[in-house]
Amino acid sequence: MYNTFIFLPLYNGLVALMNIPGIDLGLAVILFTAIVRLVLYPLSKSALLTQVRMKDVEPAINKIKVDYKDNRQLQAQKMMELYKAKNIKPLSGVLLLIVQLPILLALLSVFYAVTPIVKPELLYSFVHLPAASTSLFGVSLLGKSLILSLLTGVIQFLQLHYSLASHQTRLAAKNGVKQEGSTAEMMSSMNNNMKYFMPILAFASVYWLIPARYPQAASIVAIYWSVSTLFTLCQELYIRKKLLKI
Repeated sequence: MYNTFIFLPLYNGLVALMNIPGIDLGLAVILFTAIVRLVLYPLSKSALLTQVRMKDVEPAINKIKVDYKDNRQLQAQKMMELYKAKNIKPLSGVLLLIVQLPILLALLSVFYAVTPIVKPELLYSFVHLPAASTSLFGVSLLGKSLILSLLTGVIQFLQLHYSLASHQTRLAAKNGVKQEGSTAEMMSSMNNNMKYFMPILAFASVYWLIPARYPQAASIVAIYWSVSTLFTLCQELYIRKKLLKI
């Protein structure tokens, strides 16, 4: 089932893009990543809007927890009523993770199987072996790349710095809104730490961790990670300006 409905469609989709004249492996991965993210955009949009709305109702949630601390059932009921009134879908982020995880795992296998050569036995009858090179603008993608790894880390930092969560924190500080309570302070501190930890993790993943398991796919994964993160950044900026007006 995994091969039939996830791996093979993704593999053949990437190879089909490599059959387009003038498209090498690097450009095919960029286009492929954009297509995957566009397909997942409705779920991503719902998850991001939920994230923003959850932060907006955080004071009300904390009040419910205090008011009904001795009655867990009533506490849960009041919280669900608040979510319904504010059109919040708490499980949207979990749903996005459930959908994305098998796709991400399949993509690692796809990138590994497409290099150094395309496997003809994995292709559908209507998908042909491509003549595209395994490069990006003439630079070989067989193996890890320090430049692409650094670029992945930098883009990850920019995405976290300009994310909706960071913007809301800066906006609250600008408006003189103080976060009170140990939980709020802990979350703020965690967000700040993640802004610096995640870029380091991104760099280490595509330069050391992934090459240890998928050596010939490391640069392709770096391209996918960078483009996917850029897509997330653009998506958050769009939602902030067009939908949330902030």
